[in-house]
Amino acid sequence: MDKYRAANQKLWDTWTPHNVSSEFYDTEGFKSGVSTLDPVELAGFGDVDGKALLHLQCHFGQDTLSWARLGATVTGVDFSREAINAAQTLNNELGLGANFVQSDIYELPSNLVGEFDCVFTSHGVLCWLQDLSGWAKVVAHFLKPGGVFYIVEAHPFVWMFDEIGKDQPLEPTLPYFQGSEPLQFEETGWYAVPESDITTTSYEWNHPLSDIVNALVEAGLIIDRLEEYPFMGWPQFDWMIETNPDQWSMPPDRPSLPLMFSLRAIKPE
Repeated sequence: MDKYRAANQKLWDTWTPHNVSSEFYDTEGFKSGVSTLDPVELAGFGDVDGKALLHLQCHFGQDTLSWARLGATVTGVDFSREAINAAQTLNNELGLGANFVQSDIYELPSNLVGEFDCVFTSHGVLCWLQDLSGWAKVVAHFLKPGGVFYIVEAHPFVWMFDEIGKDQPLEPTLPYFQGSEPLQFEETGWYAVPESDITTTSYEWNHPLSDIVNALVEAGLIIDRLEEYPFMGWPQFDWMIETNPDQWSMPPDRPSLPLMFSLRAIKPE
């Protein structure tokens, strides 16, 4: 693992215990039966009852276990040991029979055996990956012939904008075509616990939409559907408005922008 991935792994190990207990993740609500899958995520596979589902970059497993509640046989993967430990604890408490694997995504073929009907990943995942080609090959590796890959993610256009105040103009300050070197961010607090005094350093990449599509095509998958949305699954800017449950949009006095996308791809028979 290179220094960037090692630093990001440390960051997620630090964040995880606080995320588990945060209001943002509402673990107690999840335990009581609340699903963490939003309508766009649920639309990707249709009925998953009886299907084998692999969830990449699963954090501490709420989405993974939400798929299990719908009848899927699930395996969740994350590079954070703290996240996988928390996921296993949650799974054991709920008795959902999930399998969780601690692995860097690029090393997963050496740490997991099997093929899956569905491979899933969503919301804030691609920015942690340096090598999209390697990622797409891992996706293809674990799909059965005829299997479906589905991703729901923030649109790469959004990542061009740093913190923007309510009355500030929308002006991009970060690159869309970033290249191989990561952007480095140091922040105190984070999305789930903004009031924390913990300071962390992260290394992140913005991947153009064409790079995401082409990586999957080059890995042998067939793009079945690509959608772009004028809303996203969290308020990227604190002045965004919640237009539907778990859907945050630009206010009426701001232009409509591509905020999120979904992509469905199939492995040929």
